[in-house]
Amino acid sequence: MADVTVDRFAESVGISVARLQEQLSEAGISSKKPEDSLSETEKTQLLSYLRKMHGKNETAPEPEKITLRRKTISEIKVPSERRTTRLRGTKQAGVAKTVSIEVRKKRTYVKRKTTLDQDLSLVDEQEQEFKKAKNEEAKLKQAQEEAAKTAEKEEELRREAKKVEDERLAAEKAETERIEAEKAEAERLAVEKAEAERVAAKREAEETEKKLKEAEQAKQIAEGAPMKETATPRKNLKSKERRAQEREERAELHVARDKSGRRRKKTTSPRVVAGGASGKHGFEKPTAPVVRDVDIPENISVSDLAAKMSVKAGEVIKIMMSLGSIVTINQVIDQDTAVLVVEELGHRPNRIKDEAFDESLKIEDDNPNDFQSRAPIVTIMGHVDHGKTSLLDYIRGSGIAAGEAGGITQHIGAYRVSTDTGDITFLDTPGHEAFTAMRARGAGVTDIVVLVVAADDGVMPQTEEAIKHAKAAGVPLVVAVNKIDKSEAQPDKVKQELANREVVPEDWGGDTQFVNVSAKTGDGVEGLLEAVLLQAELLEVKAPIEGKCRGVIIESRLDKGRGPVATILVQSGILRRGDIIVAGSEFGRVRAMQDAAGNNLGEAGPSEPVGIVGLSGTPRAGEEVVAVSDERRAREISSYRLEKERETRLSRRQSFQMENVFAQLEDGDKSSFKVLLKADVQGSTEAIMDSLAKIETEEVRVDVVSDGVGAITESDVNLAFASEAIILAFNVRAEASARRLLEEEGIDIRYYSVIYELIDDVKAAASGLLAPEIRETIVGIAEVKDVFRSSKLGAIAGCIVSEGVVKKSNPIRVLRESVVIYEGELESLRRFKDDVQSVQSGTECGIGVKNYNDVKTGDQIEVYERVEVARSV
Repeated sequence: MADVTVDRFAESVGISVARLQEQLSEAGISSKKPEDSLSETEKTQLLSYLRKMHGKNETAPEPEKITLRRKTISEIKVPSERRTTRLRGTKQAGVAKTVSIEVRKKRTYVKRKTTLDQDLSLVDEQEQEFKKAKNEEAKLKQAQEEAAKTAEKEEELRREAKKVEDERLAAEKAETERIEAEKAEAERLAVEKAEAERVAAKREAEETEKKLKEAEQAKQIAEGAPMKETATPRKNLKSKERRAQEREERAELHVARDKSGRRRKKTTSPRVVAGGASGKHGFEKPTAPVVRDVDIPENISVSDLAAKMSVKAGEVIKIMMSLGSIVTINQVIDQDTAVLVVEELGHRPNRIKDEAFDESLKIEDDNPNDFQSRAPIVTIMGHVDHGKTSLLDYIRGSGIAAGEAGGITQHIGAYRVSTDTGDITFLDTPGHEAFTAMRARGAGVTDIVVLVVAADDGVMPQTEEAIKHAKAAGVPLVVAVNKIDKSEAQPDKVKQELANREVVPEDWGGDTQFVNVSAKTGDGVEGLLEAVLLQAELLEVKAPIEGKCRGVIIESRLDKGRGPVATILVQSGILRRGDIIVAGSEFGRVRAMQDAAGNNLGEAGPSEPVGIVGLSGTPRAGEEVVAVSDERRAREISSYRLEKERETRLSRRQSFQMENVFAQLEDGDKSSFKVLLKADVQGSTEAIMDSLAKIETEEVRVDVVSDGVGAITESDVNLAFASEAIILAFNVRAEASARRLLEEEGIDIRYYSVIYELIDDVKAAASGLLAPEIRETIVGIAEVKDVFRSSKLGAIAGCIVSEGVVKKSNPIRVLRESVVIYEGELESLRRFKDDVQSVQSGTECGIGVKNYNDVKTGDQIEVYERVEVARSV
């Protein structure tokens, strides 16, 4: 409130200026004139004095309003008679009266805040606003720091992702360069071979033309006809090497030796007489045919066979036509056909075994003392869903069966188990009918077969097949009657059914041990292990420790980060890291070696399964593995076997095409169902191929245009597009570039994780009975950027949704390098601290996978749903 003058303040208060001046003096304020101003401090001092004078406590609360009362009395004289006279209407004067007049005034003042109170409240408000602004500034600074940390972490994740992508691109570039180099080398060799064939053919034509000219000249000389000069003396000059070669050729053609080295004298006459004055020509008629010894391998091309016999390829083709076969110059024929051709041309055939390199790799076990006892190799066999993998899981304390797609084992698994009485190596084989080749391969490398039969199910088709494999391999059987904990179990019935198939129990007078077990409760497992070790002790399984390592390929696959990975079962010797090995047509140095648990090893002895890295490719399952002395030797053996496989494959392909010409004509409108197959391991590829080969109907046959191991690439998509085939992917996925090409070309691709679902779909498509199917549709893909550990939830994957939508209710698969490593469901899906049901593309989230804690940075979490779709061929 602004300062006011004394007179104005007195007027507003309602008192006289003189009274106000007195009160100011009494309050200790210097004398003030009416025009002087009063400050707020002076007003406050005056108010305090007045309160004190009226006896009010300073500490007491001030009243909200003040009421002032004022009374004034004044006197006036009123002539009362005059008034009376007036009332009466007369004009007489009266006596005046004195009248007292009392005036009462009342004024109420409402309390108003002073300027000081307003200033204080304003200061308080400003302080509060300042504190509030300071708090907001602190919060903003904290948020900026958190955003900076998040940005730094995202930048680090981007750098790691870029590093991984650079490594992948470098590996792909190196692989592409290697393939291009091999292709260039193959083209160079083909060009050199064609050039050599062309030079040989040209030389042979020149020699033939020369012989014809010489014969014509000799004939003219004998008849006395003049002979034409064919060249100038300078052109007849020949080098020393050419003359030596001609002498050898004339010697081979029975040229008269006393005439071969003479020079004829130059004459001016155009008639030149060969052989000097006698007039006898320099050639003699061959008295006997030239017979050669021709080495013939198992497969040889027509051109190579003609070169070995020093005849034109046309001669060989004529002989083949006379034998009823139409061939070309580059066609490959088998050894028996080549022998017939050589004999028809009058030469001596010599059969060559292509196992020359393999014979050289055999180990000479001259010292029997080198043999030492080893762990027995035991194969678990039986029908599907009889508990083979569950029994093995209980033995080694793992949970493999829970993670198997469809509840069945689809690969051969090799595991080393330690017991109180010794170590045992177990091979777990699939039980589905499609895995016949894999079971046969398992029986071929084992010492003992444990036949698992469910007590509530009895002998089934795959049980009989396993018995046949074991008997064909000459391997003793130990029968494990599983699921005895069930109420419907009938162990005696199982014994009777097996006895009918010549598997007689020991207590019935036979030689086969029967053990009742339960993979669920563990009853009888110790007895089964004792029976296996007892059988191994009777067999006295031994293997040489010294010498070169030998083994067998159990399984192989293509890992995008490490390259070809092969599971090897060592049978003799010791395999060390750094050894050079040959596995079928592949070779390489052992760069890394791991056991089934993923532990790195430096060496592995007999009966020990290991996974190795370093081979040049993925060898076929069942191939023999041999350690060699140096890399040059390994490369020679690998090249020889590759060439042999190429010739055999080419021969089969040509034979197939020639033999099926009339079959295709007879089929008429019979169409082929073309597929391109890619699987995660070599064993699965073989099993699926064997099953697809058995599928054929009256209208459709299944034609596999290509098969392989690893992720689906652009070349696979281009091949499928060119051959009009659908792509069957078994436990593998298409690369990003391949997916884009699939969408552009509209090629059908089917993903499978269970083999019998794949086979059933192909059967239904081939037969035309296409009932509605449950097809898996990928609805979203989340890429793992980082992994966080939680004491309550385990491993939490920090992800960003790259495609589609991630839904908590849908099943998921965990992919590593485009290969399925786990199937299950989500345990939690969070966006910051909130649980959500779905996360859209391009959004970050936290994902917890149920019952799985091995998620790593760079993995992909694929969310899919099963949709019922109408099928058609």
